[in-house]
Amino acid sequence: MLRLRRYRYYVFFAAIVVFLLYRVTQNSEQWESVSASIPYTKAPPKSPPGQGLGLTNKQTRPVKSDTKLNSDATDSKQQLREKVEKEQERIQIPHLKPATGEDDTSNLEPPTAAADKKPSNRTKVVVYDKEEAAKTTTAPLISIPDKNVGQGAKGIGKGVHGAPGLHKTETQSATTTIHWEKFPEHFPVPTDEIIPLPTGKPKPIPAVQYDFEKESPQAREKRLDRLAKVKAEMVRGWNGYMTLAKGHDELSPVSKKFRDPFCGWAATLVDALDTLWIMGMKDEFEEALLEVEKIDFTTSEFRSEIPVFETTIRYLGGLVAAYDVSGGKAGGHDILLEKAIELAEILMDVFDTPNRMPVLYYNWKPAFAKLPKSAQAGVSVAELGSLAMEFTRLAQITKEDRYYDAVARVTDAFYDWQERGTSIPGIFPERVDASGCNRTAQAEIAAKEAKEAQLEMEQQIELAKSSSKTTESSKLDIEADGSRGKPVKSEFQTLDRRSEVGTPDDDGTNGAKIEHNGEEMYAPVKEKSSRDDTEDDVAVLDNRDSKSFDTEPKKEKNKCVHQGLTSGSWNLNEQYSMGGSQDSTYEYFPKQWLLLGGLEPKYKELHMKVAAAVKKWLLFRPMIPDDHDILFSSKINTRGNPETDASTEWEVTHLTCFIGGMFGMGGKIFDVPEDVEIGKRLTDGCVWAYENTPSGIMPEGATVVPCAEVNNCHWNETLYRQWIDPLYTTRIEQMADYEKQHKEWKTHQAQKAKMKGHKNLGTASEGTSHSKGSSDKSRLADLDDEESGSSQGVATHKGHGVDESESVGIQKRAPPGSRGSLTDDDTDSSSLSGKSAQAVELEDALDINMVSDSVANPRSNGAGQIPLKQEEDEIIEFQEPERPMSHEQYVSNKIESENLPPGFVSANYHSYILRPEAIESVWYMYRITGETSWQDKGWKMFNAIISQTRTEVGNSAIDNVLLPNSVKTDEMESFWLAETLKYFYLLYSDPSLISLDEWVLNTEAHPFKRPI
Repeated sequence: MLRLRRYRYYVFFAAIVVFLLYRVTQNSEQWESVSASIPYTKAPPKSPPGQGLGLTNKQTRPVKSDTKLNSDATDSKQQLREKVEKEQERIQIPHLKPATGEDDTSNLEPPTAAADKKPSNRTKVVVYDKEEAAKTTTAPLISIPDKNVGQGAKGIGKGVHGAPGLHKTETQSATTTIHWEKFPEHFPVPTDEIIPLPTGKPKPIPAVQYDFEKESPQAREKRLDRLAKVKAEMVRGWNGYMTLAKGHDELSPVSKKFRDPFCGWAATLVDALDTLWIMGMKDEFEEALLEVEKIDFTTSEFRSEIPVFETTIRYLGGLVAAYDVSGGKAGGHDILLEKAIELAEILMDVFDTPNRMPVLYYNWKPAFAKLPKSAQAGVSVAELGSLAMEFTRLAQITKEDRYYDAVARVTDAFYDWQERGTSIPGIFPERVDASGCNRTAQAEIAAKEAKEAQLEMEQQIELAKSSSKTTESSKLDIEADGSRGKPVKSEFQTLDRRSEVGTPDDDGTNGAKIEHNGEEMYAPVKEKSSRDDTEDDVAVLDNRDSKSFDTEPKKEKNKCVHQGLTSGSWNLNEQYSMGGSQDSTYEYFPKQWLLLGGLEPKYKELHMKVAAAVKKWLLFRPMIPDDHDILFSSKINTRGNPETDASTEWEVTHLTCFIGGMFGMGGKIFDVPEDVEIGKRLTDGCVWAYENTPSGIMPEGATVVPCAEVNNCHWNETLYRQWIDPLYTTRIEQMADYEKQHKEWKTHQAQKAKMKGHKNLGTASEGTSHSKGSSDKSRLADLDDEESGSSQGVATHKGHGVDESESVGIQKRAPPGSRGSLTDDDTDSSSLSGKSAQAVELEDALDINMVSDSVANPRSNGAGQIPLKQEEDEIIEFQEPERPMSHEQYVSNKIESENLPPGFVSANYHSYILRPEAIESVWYMYRITGETSWQDKGWKMFNAIISQTRTEVGNSAIDNVLLPNSVKTDEMESFWLAETLKYFYLLYSDPSLISLDEWVLNTEAHPFKRPI
């Protein structure tokens, strides 16, 4: 029977296979006729400029048909062809944009040659030619020459995007490129509530820049020579970028490749636009504008999130400043303003949050951009507060108040927070909760609501119990009458339908049967009112049984308890400093006041309170060998009460070096001479950090020794070395113990040498000499505690420097006549009356003749006395103690291994990434004071940087400034051309170029025109 069933399955499956084969045969016949009738088409060649991409008859070649096909097959193929053509006519093929000259591969030439070759008939472009840019940048929708079309990329560079000298052309469907889209705001600001730009005539502001006198011919020649050398570095770096990384964010100057950390929108090119103009590189400026036209800010193949802070200060700031320095509207470079507005419109979406605080990492893709957003709860002060200048200047140029409104609300939030107070009044903790919702209050409300729900639940359970008792009583009455009826419905709320079990139970009721703590209860159903017909009111009887009951209609979860800005630290520890993640927000307060012509007083108040807090809490004078009077700004950690719990990091960081310029400018515009002097000393601190390293460059981050008194500070070598070794006290104690142990070891060695060759040397005397830190009497007395019958005594050595687990076992042989108890068999009276000659000899050798009272004989169980004689090679050696590292040795090793310069306690962050902050403050000090010594200081810095960072095509960050020739890390940040070289150039240019009385620079050194 089983075999028949098995065959039945085989027959069934065989039938299926036969059916499928039949279907395949039928289909293959149809497709064979179709394939024979559809002409084979070669891939079309790339269309020349001006032609579309449609197929022509010349581009097709039909496949030869089989000669054996009869006329009927030919007729059927003709019919099928007509049918296919009709189907194709129904399909709507979109009209394709014609290709442009950029797609014509015949026009390509090696970029390395093109970069060096300039047309002989080239004329200087005065006004930006939009038509020429359009010819260069227009691209077909379905053909993308390289991965950065629309982003200014030309595919030049040795890396993942193609080798130098080659354009990597790829064809890609236009539908694969995702673009940002503008959606209606979720939290719009009513038109009548938009904060307008301050209006009116700018207030009189004291001059910032020194009134320079006419320089001597010698001074002029020296200055111009330095100026030319700075420009030469800019030209070399710019040419390297344009040759190897044009259109990409950054050049990799060692490998000659490129990087795209900022969305691939040509960060270096945009960042350096105003530098090109300022240095008189007008031809390069015009060439760069052609690349600006290609940038498409609505898409990126490198990042799904836009870093809002970096994008604002580098791109938006770069475009607006280039527009300003090149003449604004009169300059004719409208593309700069157009691109600035294009980017600003995208960035404006980050302010569309409930409290209008910005999202600082913005997912630009439409699927996310269309969703409601809220600011994060742990952002940095710098990222949040460093958007003001760029949007304010754009608002001034475009007359669009909404750009100003966006950043003014952030400023108002900081102003409100400063008024409410922080742990260190006047300044803000590094991490900020910008979400606008009080998490603590939300948790308290949730806990309160949960407690109320629990009480209500308990009340309902009690009500259910009482109802159950009533139901049981009714049940007994009904049974006594011999009949079953329905009890009167009590006034209970009905159960939710999803958990209702109120079908007639075995008790005859129509109520809900509930089990609670092993007890059955019944909740009778009340008569539904008209309201019950429309609403489901749920009675929560016991929410611990989630399978049977639902809770009441849920209240809104995580309801926001509104609040202003507050600390965003999760572990209650707050950090306050002027360094990274905080710096530029403080920098922008006085600069924004200048940019608004002094018409918004909030910025002055913010700055004045910041300056007061920095002077009280953060500034310190370091202890350095030459007692030079300089200042640095520290970092404070506190849990909310800095007066008692503050811990200070006496740091020296490159990012903090901007503070000298900030204090100098603030002191001038707000008439605080003391702050100008503080600015000088802060700047001198960074100059000192440059001049005292082997490379001549300041490290990214280091620490120094603070002076106890600012006005009374002298170099103390001992104190300095103690700061380098925080465990110096422990090391001194260890060395003291070692010296004591070593002295005992030397004594032992001397005794051993004296006893060498003694015939009856016993280990008892050897053991006696082994004691370290304990008397012979106390150590040998321990032997009395040994079990009777043992012929060996074990002395446990607990001296310093020796592992206690390695107890020293010493065979002790009792010398004749030694004092102590004897065994019953040991009755020799001579042994009780005196010492043997051998014992006396042994004691004389060990200098213990007078300490016989301290020697105790081990007991033996009738074994008799053990002979004293032992071979010398059986003596256990006393180990020499290991020498620990001394405080002096530790300090010397650290200084040597880390190459620490005098005055530096540590330099754990010893890289240099071409940062500008130190030369920035040097430039401010020169322009503010007019002292040419600042130019000399800057020149030393310039030469040191160039000598350490220069490569064939640019300049590279280095790994360790504490080495005279450090490894280059193959990175050239965009701010090298945008900031660092710009500040060096302006230090030696004519002081009227970018005068501080006419311009104000953002944190990326982009100059904005001040209102006059």
